[in-house]
Amino acid sequence: MKYPVHKTDEQWRSELNEIEYQVLRLAGTERPFTGELLDEHRDGVFRCRGCGEELFESETKFDSRSGWPSFYQPMADGKVELIEDHSHGMIRTEVRCANCGGHLGHVFDDAPQTPTGERFCINSVSLDFKAR
Repeated sequence: MKYPVHKTDEQWRSELNEIEYQVLRLAGTERPFTGELLDEHRDGVFRCRGCGEELFESETKFDSRSGWPSFYQPMADGKVELIEDHSHGMIRTEVRCANCGGHLGHVFDDAPQTPTGERFCINSVSLDFKAR
């Protein structure tokens, strides 16, 4: 798919640190309970670290006890792209930034305590946070 933000691999490597590149561009995963945004509870917006696109509102963040920041919905339709993922012998749904194609994490339908029943399980290194 073509994304509005397109950069060469060389540009991505120069703009992202090693773990950000591994996660955003190679669909890696940070270790659970290590992300800097796991315990971020201020009012604000979580943005794609690759391109700055606003993706998740702080009001939709919840403690899933999974070890990664979790949200029950993106800010609006079209902010994220959902792709069937068959890696690691599982069938999951990958979540990517619809603006730059950066890998964010996965979405699961295992959060009955939320309004949507969904858990967008997102790597901290895929995001940055802007407080209001």
